[in-house]
Amino acid sequence: MITMPSLFGERFFDDFFDEPFKRSYKPLPPNTVMKTDVKETEDGFILDIDLPGYTKDDVKGEIKDGYLTISAFKSSEKEEKDEEGKYIRRERFAGNCSRSFYVGENITEEDIKAKFENGILKVSIPKKAKEPEVEQKKFISIEG
Repeated sequence: MITMPSLFGERFFDDFFDEPFKRSYKPLPPNTVMKTDVKETEDGFILDIDLPGYTKDDVKGEIKDGYLTISAFKSSEKEEKDEEGKYIRRERFAGNCSRSFYVGENITEEDIKAKFENGILKVSIPKKAKEPEVEQKKFISIEG
């Protein structure tokens, strides 16, 4: 069998016919929102989460099933009018983002400390050793 070198690559026609139907917008690449630095200390972990443009009231933290979820919601509206009150431009924006981190089943909301300052959420999570479960003896009743 003789193979010929391809001048256009193996997907030339696929790419050619797909091009007009490709989306004109691109979603944000992952990790461009809520960039997070994680630092380990002797006592625990410190997360520095970038939230530029958000305020403390826009940010919420929740712990459930061993996961800490930080979410932020922002809504704004800009409006410009001319002298007669006709709209020249109206813009609305609403968006949210969230990120989850596994912190362990034994960490509670009382253990976690958070502070929001200058667009950065600083979260302190202590290290907690998992408490050994006390094995309970279960007896089977024997009739007779």
